[in-house]
Amino acid sequence: MKLIVGLGNPGKEYKNTRHNAGFVVISDFGLQVSDFSDWKINKKFNAEISEGKIGGKKIVLLRPQTFMNNSGQAVAAAAGFYKIKPADILVIHDDIDLPLGKLRIKKDGSSGGHRGVESIITTLNSKNFTRLKIGVAPEARPKNFDAADFVLKKFIKAETKKVSEITKKATEAVAVILAEGTDEAMNQFN
Repeated sequence: MKLIVGLGNPGKEYKNTRHNAGFVVISDFGLQVSDFSDWKINKKFNAEISEGKIGGKKIVLLRPQTFMNNSGQAVAAAAGFYKIKPADILVIHDDIDLPLGKLRIKKDGSSGGHRGVESIITTLNSKNFTRLKIGVAPEARPKNFDAADFVLKKFIKAETKKVSEITKKATEAVAVILAEGTDEAMNQFN
């Protein structure tokens, strides 16, 4: 069994913001696989979930409904309920250090300053999970660049094509991770 987590913030005001790149990718992935259930609120996890099978393996998709900095609460609750080890968790999230339109797959390691990932590391008491990082950085950073403010802004119209392309590429990466493993996905997409 695998748990795939898309990170973001709940609420209409955060829809289509850079910080919600994980929500966008996991939602798109769920739509592409016909065997997944509709998204449902799970109050025990404080998350939306969708369940399905790929290649005979059960997969749980999770969109935490906590705010980003508390994402670990939902992830730990779901992982505990389904008895999923950290090594069987994939977390999809935005990355302010990667240019818009790029992605990076990583096993283990630190949070890289991402508070949602830090929350997951803390609540699982483990760094041993895979990350799919979606680049959201601007082409040029102004002098007084405020990363926290920037990631809460919506993508602008000129970025729509790149967002669509990276979402498609990221959903392909998720499929490769599930079918062929993280190392193969890293070889193909990093």
